[in-house]
Amino acid sequence: MAGGNFMHRVISYFVNEVVVNGLANSPAFQRFAVRTSRKMEDISSIAEKKRREIAEQLKDMSKNMDSFKNQ
Repeated sequence: MAGGNFMHRVISYFVNEVVVNGLANSPAFQRFAVRTSRKMEDISSIAEKKRREIAEQLKDMSKNMDSFKNQ
């Protein structure tokens, strides 16, 4: 059984090497990776901006609730 596990690991290693080298040298994959990275940065930036807006809105709502209670 151990021999099968060893063979699986060897085959897996060589397949991974071929795939990784193939993708690393592929201009199409590199373009895909760059586009994906930029898109993720844009999404993260938009999410951060929305988080700040919501935090500010909650802060304003809290102030409004406090002023309403004090009336």
